[in-house]
Amino acid sequence: MARLIFITGTPPTVSGGSGTWVGISVLRDAIVALGHEVLIVAPEAGGGESTLSRILFNLRVRKELRYKAADAVIGFDLDGVFAARRHIAAIKGVLADEARHEHGASRIALAIQARLERWHVQRADRVITTSAYSAGRIARFYGAPQDKIVIVPELIDLDAWQVALSEAPQETDPPRILCVAHLYPRKGVDTLLRAFARLTADAVLRVVGIGPESERLEHLAHDLNIADRVQFLGHLPFTVLAAEYRNADVFALPTEQEGFGIVFLEAMASSLPIIATRVAAVPEVVEDGVTALLVDPGDEAALAQTLEKLLRDPVLRTSLGNAGRAHVAQFAAPVVARKFLAAVGIAN
Repeated sequence: MARLIFITGTPPTVSGGSGTWVGISVLRDAIVALGHEVLIVAPEAGGGESTLSRILFNLRVRKELRYKAADAVIGFDLDGVFAARRHIAAIKGVLADEARHEHGASRIALAIQARLERWHVQRADRVITTSAYSAGRIARFYGAPQDKIVIVPELIDLDAWQVALSEAPQETDPPRILCVAHLYPRKGVDTLLRAFARLTADAVLRVVGIGPESERLEHLAHDLNIADRVQFLGHLPFTVLAAEYRNADVFALPTEQEGFGIVFLEAMASSLPIIATRVAAVPEVVEDGVTALLVDPGDEAALAQTLEKLLRDPVLRTSLGNAGRAHVAQFAAPVVARKFLAAVGIAN
């Protein structure tokens, strides 16, 4: 049995930590299920998400690690930047890349954190990231040699999803378009709203997630005169989220930047056809014309046309959904956890 230490300043809740915490916690559980021990060093829930809080957390971690034995120490994103001992940097979101798609205070905060992430990458013995796209961004923005970077994709607990989906109540409503995202500008939800306003097909749009864009997006829905057909659901607990996936007809996320996209795995696990963008890591996760239909980012006309096409073609929806359900098996938690252990040098 090996002992691993995970370092993450990401808030240890789905609402606070978004897809990053989902990926870390599912990975932890999968490695434990393989017979190893994983200690997560993280801030307390509600401990703050500011750049200063993140720096203070990392200074505290530097002291704590002196007294903890481990076969491997993995710092996620910028966390572990000050660690004095040998460790691996696991980069889930390339902050320098994300900052390019934000604005205002969010962009400034991400730019500062990206400098720390760059230092973390340069100090680490090895770098693990989730996609070839992110590997390229790490090499470009942080100067890491390609032979230092190993790609291990995100993962999903398919057993948990199968149970949750089977137990979710089934509802009969107008056709549903589902979007699940932490509401940042780069997620392209505003493009989705404008495309939805063009539809002639009878449908409702349900948006799951919270974030700095929440208020602006709700105002935009009112301005587009679609507020009566768009529901902003906020953060949902897992079982309620699974019910949203089960009762949806189409999953749509026209993101402008994505290091991976765990929500695409969730949609495929739910046998949902996907509409997304041919940008960043998205084409690595879904296959255009097989599990998803991809459009260019920001192209609301093409997005509306593709939504209309899927809503009116149940045979195509079923075909894409079934292909996605088969495709997602390669991202099953035990499969990816073994790849991760191999990447950090632990036999499994």
